[in-house]
Amino acid sequence: MATPKQRAKSPATPFPVPQSREQVDQAIARIGALQRDRVRIHADKDEKMALINQAHKERLEPMENEIRSLQQGIQIWCESRRDELTQAGKVKHHDFPAGTIKWRLRPPRVVMRSIEAVLDALFQRGLDRLIRTRQEINKEAILAEPETILGVPGIKIEQGEDFVVEPFETKLEEVA
Repeated sequence: MATPKQRAKSPATPFPVPQSREQVDQAIARIGALQRDRVRIHADKDEKMALINQAHKERLEPMENEIRSLQQGIQIWCESRRDELTQAGKVKHHDFPAGTIKWRLRPPRVVMRSIEAVLDALFQRGLDRLIRTRQEINKEAILAEPETILGVPGIKIEQGEDFVVEPFETKLEEVA
């Protein structure tokens, strides 16, 4: 018995393909209209979000201030009784019926002002080991002199091409 011939099937394109110059022009115009609508919708959304954020900020601000005030008062009270609450420094927390207070050391961090002056001072004192020198490839220089990398393994210059549709812009009128 002969095996039936296999038909090559290709899926239909999931998007409309214009069949004439006029249809391409109409499609570009439609893209422009959709983009303008998208801008309007985003602007409307942003305006509504700003109003919602402002309303919530007005409701939340007094609560945030009260929380901050209560925390400061609790800290002052607990600091004045720290030895008692931490069993003379054996623990760094204390449990109350409503919650726990804790003293936590933050990790150390380096704070610098005027980095240039700090670098100069470190160099002058011979503390070069505290200065990190970072080596990296200068891609701008390679693009300026592409012939210099010929034959260097692991490096090549690529260039792609994009297809861009730019509908003509029409100014949106301000709606007052």
